[in-house]
Amino acid sequence: MRLPLATLEVFTAIAEHGSLRAAADALGIKPSTVSHQLKTLEAQLGTALFIRTTRSVSLTEAGRALMRGAGPAFEQLSAAVDSARSSGHAARGTLKLALSESAYHMVVAPKIAAFSRAYPEIEVEFLMTDAYSDILGEGLHAGFRLGDRIAPDMVAIRLTPRQPLAVFGSQAYFAAHGRPETPRDLLAHSCIRYRFPSSGRMALWEFTSEEGLYSVDVTGPLISNALPASVDLARQGVGLIYTFRDYCTQDVAAGALEAVLDADMPETAGLFLYFPQEYRSMMPLRLFIDHLRGTGGRLARTQ
Repeated sequence: MRLPLATLEVFTAIAEHGSLRAAADALGIKPSTVSHQLKTLEAQLGTALFIRTTRSVSLTEAGRALMRGAGPAFEQLSAAVDSARSSGHAARGTLKLALSESAYHMVVAPKIAAFSRAYPEIEVEFLMTDAYSDILGEGLHAGFRLGDRIAPDMVAIRLTPRQPLAVFGSQAYFAAHGRPETPRDLLAHSCIRYRFPSSGRMALWEFTSEEGLYSVDVTGPLISNALPASVDLARQGVGLIYTFRDYCTQDVAAGALEAVLDADMPETAGLFLYFPQEYRSMMPLRLFIDHLRGTGGRLARTQ
């Protein structure tokens, strides 16, 4: 038997308000509709639920039994409906994001502490991954990705301008091994290569020329699948790394790393935050986007 939710709602309203007319006013329907719904429910159950007099209605024993179960159930249903109505439309809730280490370091890390202070009731959860996440399938709300790798059915918000790449090394490394003058010179250097954790493939070291992009098949004694570890190894003078220029801004400013081969370096499409159309009006996500694109950082404001 399917639950007669509409008639049960009428029943609980009559029990709570003490009359059919008061129940009708509370529900915003006609008294005749309330009377019809009550008769329908009593017919379905095969028993009377109220004792009616000219002045009032009172519950029968069957009515009291039904009210003991239906009353709390409808309170829970009402609370659930209110929760669903407000979910995503207030500055509270959970925000689940998929992002790579580089996206976290360049875009999120400088802003996340201030965001948490400004919106303490929004819980942000990070899934650190370099994989192409299935936002809806994995229960996520948004992800970070280079602009040329976003599905056309997603909403994409630009967070950075085009991102130049760079080859970095330490002063100690260059003092011991010299600086490469051309990308081909990298074949004679120790290069710290990066393996993508999700796919297992090695990241290409790509460069530009008049003919277009080309890659150099570099070698070296170390391979890492964690960008922070690669940068640390470069600081120690173990070898050269290839990554986003902005990822090493602080190390360059501190003199720990130096970029080479600038004239030969390509640019990426820039970082975007992407999410399904269904989450366009989700308040925690909108607040997070506004915060990332706020003034005082390196983030682009163009979409």
